[in-house]
Amino acid sequence: MINCPSCHKEVSPGAKSCPHCGQPAPDKPLGYTSPKSRTAAALLCFFFGIIGVHRFYVGKIGTGILQIITLGGLGIWALIDFIYIIVGSFRDKENRPLSVW
Repeated sequence: MINCPSCHKEVSPGAKSCPHCGQPAPDKPLGYTSPKSRTAAALLCFFFGIIGVHRFYVGKIGTGILQIITLGGLGIWALIDFIYIIVGSFRDKENRPLSVW
């Protein structure tokens, strides 16, 4: 199955458009990797995690702003994000896993 880029509902791989919102269906399946690098995200989180720079990097602008306001959840949120990035569980705005390099 693939996700519609507009409404994020599942669409069958052969569909030309989303039956829910009418948007053209993407041609890539669920689980394809992000063009954003896990290494870059880890370095950004390590050095600037308290202000959420890694979240801006992967497109999560809203939570990046929240990390600035809360100073990375007093460092705890940034630490958890760093661990998620290292183990490969951190995802970009479109819920794709980050690429290794």
